Amino acid sequence: MSDELKLINSAKGGSVDAFTELVYRYREGLFRFLLTRCASHADAEDVLQDTFISAYRYIATYDPQWRFSTWLYRIAIRNAGRLRKDNVAELGDVSDDSSDPLAHCIAESDRHNLWRNAKRLLSDEVFAAMWLRYVEDMSIRDIAAVLERSSSWTKVNLLRGRRALESELNDETQNPGSEAYG
Repeated sequence: MSDELKLINSAKGGSVDAFTELVYRYREGLFRFLLTRCASHADAEDVLQDTFISAYRYIATYDPQWRFSTWLYRIAIRNAGRLRKDNVAELGDVSDDSSDPLAHCIAESDRHNLWRNAKRLLSDEVFAAMWLRYVEDMSIRDIAAVLERSSSWTKVNLLRGRRALESELNDETQNPGSEAYG
């Protein structure tokens, strides 16, 4: 029996220490993932806390046929979905000076940040699939379970997501700075 499964079984038996150890193992990665799904840092923290509260409350329902991380990420996605992203008012660019070098540097940095591009270009589900695969190193099967999609859907959309990002990056390489001035 794996160390993780021992912790899970202890947590199912009511061990707060075992559950706390599981929280320590997963909180950082889960929080990074939630930052990509929530409108703010505070929202991601709230969803993280709600996720662990739900996991503690329902640990008895965990099915060891799935990885524990899959079960946790599924809970997190459901909790994040409860937040209304459109309730957050975004501040526009407060600078009227389009020649501001700092603003230009920030825009260039954002354009070259792969995950920001992915968030901008891809649907939430495809972005989540790519994040879970390439950042969290989840298997296709686990990603499909987290997103409640088929393995085929997951494979196809990972491929489409990679192609969309590749196309975007190729366009930027061939036309550097075109967005900044267009």
